[in-house]
Amino acid sequence: MIRIDSVTKRYPDGTVAVDRLSLDVPDRSITVLVGPSGCGKTTTLRMINRMVDPTEGTILLDGEDIRRRPVTALRRSMGYVIQNAGLFQHRTIVDNIATVPRMLGWGRQRARQRAAELMERVGLDPSLAKRYPYQLSGGQQQRVGVARALAADPPVLLMDEPFSAVDPVVRKGLQDELLRIQDELGKTIVFVTHDIDEAIKLGTMVAVLREGGRLAQYAPPADLLSAPADAFVEDFLGADRGIRRLSFLPSGALELTTDTVVPAHAAAERIAGTDPGAEHLLVTDEDGRPLGWAARRDLLAGDLPADRLLPHGRPFVPGTDSLRVALDRAVLSPTGRAVAVDAAGRVTGVVSQQAIAEAVRAAHAAAGTTEDTGDGRADKAGVAP
Repeated sequence: MIRIDSVTKRYPDGTVAVDRLSLDVPDRSITVLVGPSGCGKTTTLRMINRMVDPTEGTILLDGEDIRRRPVTALRRSMGYVIQNAGLFQHRTIVDNIATVPRMLGWGRQRARQRAAELMERVGLDPSLAKRYPYQLSGGQQQRVGVARALAADPPVLLMDEPFSAVDPVVRKGLQDELLRIQDELGKTIVFVTHDIDEAIKLGTMVAVLREGGRLAQYAPPADLLSAPADAFVEDFLGADRGIRRLSFLPSGALELTTDTVVPAHAAAERIAGTDPGAEHLLVTDEDGRPLGWAARRDLLAGDLPADRLLPHGRPFVPGTDSLRVALDRAVLSPTGRAVAVDAAGRVTGVVSQQAIAEAVRAAHAAAGTTEDTGDGRADKAGVAP
C-alpha cells in the first residue's frame, strides 16, 4: 500500500501545490487523482517517485518511508507513463520497451524477449518492433509507453494523463486495454486525469482535488456519484452524474419481452400474435440475429423491402452491460426500445425506456439510496451493485 500522510508541497515563492494531503492507495487497484488545473495532481504523482520532494509529511510504500530508499532504486521499482509516451525517438520500439530491463543489467536478448511479450500484451503487432516512434500513431505510441513501464514488472505504475493527447475513439480503446491488463496483472496504479468520465471508468478509488492541492473527496466512483461531499464536487461531477451512476447498476434484472420479435418471412399468424400495441416489430434472420425494425402493416402485407427497415441500433448484452448502456440503446432506438442479445449476437428480447426506468428505481431502492436533500446533494451514500 502507498500511504500519503499529511503531505504538503510549498515552493520558495510561497505557492502551495499540495496542501496537507492524506490518502491510502490500496494494493492491486487503480486510484485516480482528478481535479481542475492547478490542483496538484501531477505534483502528488511525482512526489510518490521522488521526482519532487514534499515540504512536509511522509509517503510510505509498504510501510517504509520512501526517503529511506535510494532514489534511483525507488524509481526503477515504479513504472511511469506520461502524456505523449515520452519515447526515445532514436531507438526502435523493441529497444524503447527494453530500456529499464537493460538498465537493471538484463542481457540484450532477454530484454528484447521481454519487450516482445509485452508488445503482445498491450495489443501491438510484432511487426512494429523494429520501427521508430515517429512511424507509429499516437495510440500505438501510448501502448509502447505502457509496455515500457511494465517491462521490469514493477509493483507500482504511475500514469500522468497518459491518454489525453489522443482522439476519443483511441482513448476509449486504451482505457479498455488498461483495464484488461490490470485485470491480468493486478498492479497498484496511481492515475492522473482531468477528465471525470475517465476517472469514473478506470478508478477503484477516486480522489477529487481542489485548486491548491486540497482533498475534496476520496471515495469509490459509485459513492462519489451518489453522494458528492459538497457543491464543488457536485459541480465538478457535472449535471449528468445521475446518468453516469447507471454505469454501476447491472442490466441483468431487466425484464425482456419477445412479443415484438419475429423472424424474417414469418407467417401471418405469427405476426398477428405479437403485441397488438406495437407499430414496429423487430425482425431477425434465420440465426436469430437482429435485422431491423419493420412496420407491422408491411409485415402483414408480406412486404419487407430491406431499405424500409428501421435500424435496430447497437444491442446490449444483459448481465454484461450496465443499465446506462441499455438506456442509451433505448434512447437512440427509433422505436424507443433497446435490443438485447446474447454473447453470440442472437436476440434474447427487447426492453422499453419505461421498463429501464422502473429497473433504475428498483436498483436505487435496493441499494438504499435516498433522494437528494434540499441543497441538491444526496444525504446518504448508496453503494451500487
